[in-house]
Amino acid sequence: MSTGHSGKSAAARSRAWAEKAGHEMMDASATDVLAWAFAEFGSGLAVASSMADAVLPHLASQVFADTVPAEQQGGGPHILFLDTGYHFAETLATRDEVARRLPVTVRSITPRLSVADQDLVHGQDLFNTDPGACCHMRKVEPLSRALRGYRAWASGLRRSDSPSRADTPLVSWDPRHQLVKINPIAAWSDEQVEAYIAEHDVPVNPLLKQGYTSIGCGPCTLRPLFGADPRSGRWAGTTKTECGLHP
Repeated sequence: MSTGHSGKSAAARSRAWAEKAGHEMMDASATDVLAWAFAEFGSGLAVASSMADAVLPHLASQVFADTVPAEQQGGGPHILFLDTGYHFAETLATRDEVARRLPVTVRSITPRLSVADQDLVHGQDLFNTDPGACCHMRKVEPLSRALRGYRAWASGLRRSDSPSRADTPLVSWDPRHQLVKINPIAAWSDEQVEAYIAEHDVPVNPLLKQGYTSIGCGPCTLRPLFGADPRSGRWAGTTKTECGLHP
């Protein structure tokens, strides 16, 4: 059997295993999903966070402490933050607060090019001329690079975020990164998120109290109009609705 064929077979088996796990846990709680994930992958599970709030990092830190043997815990679960170079100061402050207050290891992942170098190579303010390319270079590629060495990753995607996310599974196979993908709070409502934040005093990005409902890079994020889609402030005036991290 050739190496290539063996690799494809391994990927197919991993996909089937992830899909089976997703079906078995389709009604599981966020805590149970994370407990299963940390039992399976331990420190091989990375947790991505945009730092709009720290609900997922906080929840992951609690489950990690209860699930992973003490001698394997190290600095807690790895929290991946994509530091694009365009973030609001409030978002960076939230990242720093998470690193300070929670028993986690925050990894700030940077693009290959600084903002200044990107402007030189690809033209000034690429986010205006080609936002898809900008997102790819400052988010998609850095995440792909950061996930090497992990066996699974978790995100804070929720079905209530937008119509395009309405079918988000709790567990699935990520073909782009060839990893198991976990979305523990996919089924949570806004009310559940708010209740968790209040109960556990979870760090929250101050911009949420200033009318922002979905927070990304500064140049591409506006406050949505009252009553508008929560994500309508992202890439306003364009047809773009997603950065490409969650195809």
